[in-house]
Amino acid sequence: MPIRKKTNKNPPVLSHEFVIQNHADIVSCVAMVFLLGLMFEVTSKFAVIFITVQYNVTISTNDGPEETAVNHFHHGIKDLATVFFYMLVAIIMHAIIQEYVLDKINRKKHFSKTKHSKFNESGQLSAFYLFSFSWGTSILLSENFLSNPVSLWKGYPHTLMPFQMKFFFICQLSYWLHSLPELYFQKTKKEDIPRQLVYISLYLVHIAGAYVLNLNRLGLVLLVLHYFVELLFHVSRLVYFSNENRQMGFTVWAVLFVLARLLTLSLSVLTVGFGLSTAENQGFDLAAGNFNIFFVRITVLSAICCTQAFMMWKFINFQLRRWREHSDAQSLKKKQAPSKGKSKKDKGDTRKIVRGTLSGTTPSCCTKLFPSQT
Repeated sequence: MPIRKKTNKNPPVLSHEFVIQNHADIVSCVAMVFLLGLMFEVTSKFAVIFITVQYNVTISTNDGPEETAVNHFHHGIKDLATVFFYMLVAIIMHAIIQEYVLDKINRKKHFSKTKHSKFNESGQLSAFYLFSFSWGTSILLSENFLSNPVSLWKGYPHTLMPFQMKFFFICQLSYWLHSLPELYFQKTKKEDIPRQLVYISLYLVHIAGAYVLNLNRLGLVLLVLHYFVELLFHVSRLVYFSNENRQMGFTVWAVLFVLARLLTLSLSVLTVGFGLSTAENQGFDLAAGNFNIFFVRITVLSAICCTQAFMMWKFINFQLRRWREHSDAQSLKKKQAPSKGKSKKDKGDTRKIVRGTLSGTTPSCCTKLFPSQT
């Protein structure tokens, strides 16, 4: 995302620049329309669909001496309206973090355009991953999914969810949907848009698939695991931008990334391949939310395996590129060691090569030192 320059000239109303500069205010007004709708009896029934979680089911339990009512929720078509409203909230929160946190840090650090864009990306995703990881972990602990892994497939289909779990999935879908208009609002470069669209689509497909197919328990565990690893990467990148000598976080992330992929595949095969295939409730029943048939199980496992393989392929290419540039820098240092008359500029060029991959830039010094590669 390019650095924003404040000017005294006001762009024409409803022009592209006007919408981009004031998109947070515009979206806030739209969200306020739904909130104001709660104040009037005529519109309150319509506004409630967008703001509150729908499809409430009350279940009575006799755990104690008195009968208690527990509220659970299932999914339905009205969830699209709720996702839309909280997508507006995500756009507003994105703008608040950008303006009051990230932009202030950018002005102090004076990052280059490339670093500025990647710093904003890591800053936004770090906040989201931290929030989602903490929230998801609290749900796992409260529902005892970690202490009882059999609950991931036992009793399928898991059509009823507690409020926290359903709202968690609503917020996840809302956040990744909000990333699509943010590509326009943040003036994302054309060459970066395909990469952004790929990982946004992967998130939406997997989260929506787990939500619709009633695999919400498995989806929650895998999301928490994945978000923890991604949080470590983006925090490490933020630390690297503040001090380029601190690269230990990337080493820890590399180890945990591989372990997370293996654990994701293991849990998926255990739950879908073995747990659901041996469950008593087999068959396809759309009304009951039961999708426990061979074709669906194979499709789910294939999607997960292909995604994990794609992520490992990207990871290996990233590490090979880092090692190649590091070895080039080391060989250059050995050639420069016998001669003492090297200029400070050449030494600075060597350091730029090592930092090239992590900062996302190709140093201009590479053209001078290695003309055959250009």
